[in-house]
Amino acid sequence: MLALAREAKKASRVIATLSSAVKNDMLRSMADALERETEALQSANENDLVAARQKGLSAAMIDRLVLDEKRIGAMADGMREVADLPDPVGEVTGMWRRPNGLQVGRMRIPLGVIGIVFESRPNVTADAAALCLKSGNAVILRGGSEAIHSNSAIAAVLKKTLSEMGLPEGALQVVTTTDRSAVLELLKLEEEIDLIIPRGGEGLIRFVSENSRIPVIKHYKGVCHVFVDSSADYEMAERICINAKVQRPGVCNAMETLLIHKDIAETFVPRIASALRAQGVEVRGCSITREFAPEVTAATEEDWGAEFLDLILAVKVVDNMDEAIAHIRRYGSLHTEAIVTRDYAHAQRFLREVDSSTVVVNASTRFADGNQLGLGAEIGISTTKLHSFGPMGLEDLTTRKFIVYGEGQVRQ
Repeated sequence: MLALAREAKKASRVIATLSSAVKNDMLRSMADALERETEALQSANENDLVAARQKGLSAAMIDRLVLDEKRIGAMADGMREVADLPDPVGEVTGMWRRPNGLQVGRMRIPLGVIGIVFESRPNVTADAAALCLKSGNAVILRGGSEAIHSNSAIAAVLKKTLSEMGLPEGALQVVTTTDRSAVLELLKLEEEIDLIIPRGGEGLIRFVSENSRIPVIKHYKGVCHVFVDSSADYEMAERICINAKVQRPGVCNAMETLLIHKDIAETFVPRIASALRAQGVEVRGCSITREFAPEVTAATEEDWGAEFLDLILAVKVVDNMDEAIAHIRRYGSLHTEAIVTRDYAHAQRFLREVDSSTVVVNASTRFADGNQLGLGAEIGISTTKLHSFGPMGLEDLTTRKFIVYGEGQVRQ
């Protein structure tokens, strides 16, 4: 691990000096290579899928592993989108003149070497590589055992492109062992690695946070809420709720709890419960929810803070917005919350008072994604407020140094 990290550190100094044009050509070449190697990538992915089925992983977890032609194309398109984004490296954010004539500003620079420890989704390999390399960083990737063949195959394609362009392959490192002790060693290397970003379940993130000597961007879980206000349009609310829960239930920005204003409960609860059941969702509701939809299972206290990552949804009827916000503050995870309302004042209050990293008005929680928000492929979602909060794009993989222009000034 030390040798691998030192190689990445050495390569990072080269990557940090590349022009935007070279980095963009590199990413576009990598995207083309992924599409050319679709068949080989799918073959490697099939090994992971076979193993996942043998282990009895859930359908939602297996879905996260799948690399079909559409997802490989999406990975390639994500790299091209990152190539098209403005390069933050070298950007000067403000200049001011001091009374002694000094000009002071701040310039964006790469972080250096970024370690990504992740589970399941193999597209993270391409997304992380694109964002880290475009922002002038080297990256060390350690995926989970469930995607080892897919991750290795994707990385091999990308590293070949680096080699063909005469760039150091050490800028993109993959830890090929699935032994957890390798992660423990990696987390000790604070002299070589500048930031650790874990992506996966709460257990993985807590393990990384508790064992790392290196700063960690944390995102423990995604307990996302949708609050359907008393003025909501029912058709819009149903569409948003179904999308937020059903489209991809195994991802962190899927809705896990639905809050419904009591004034519309008699009409909306049976409507949304029926629509959810038709989509195969198990609904667990409070006593008022069950009064209007008797077939719903009784919710427990544990359900309100649960990240189900499956076709399961907790539903609670609340007296007003105060109770909705209080519930989110108590059980939420600072990830994503949405309100469906036609009341402008309620929408603005929800935006101001809900303290999660993404707050949405009249749209699905599923838009809490770097690509959907215009950042290009995201490196992850931070639910801690330092040094980044929410979906992380290119700027979040840089820091700023002070730059000072003088004309011979000395301090008195």
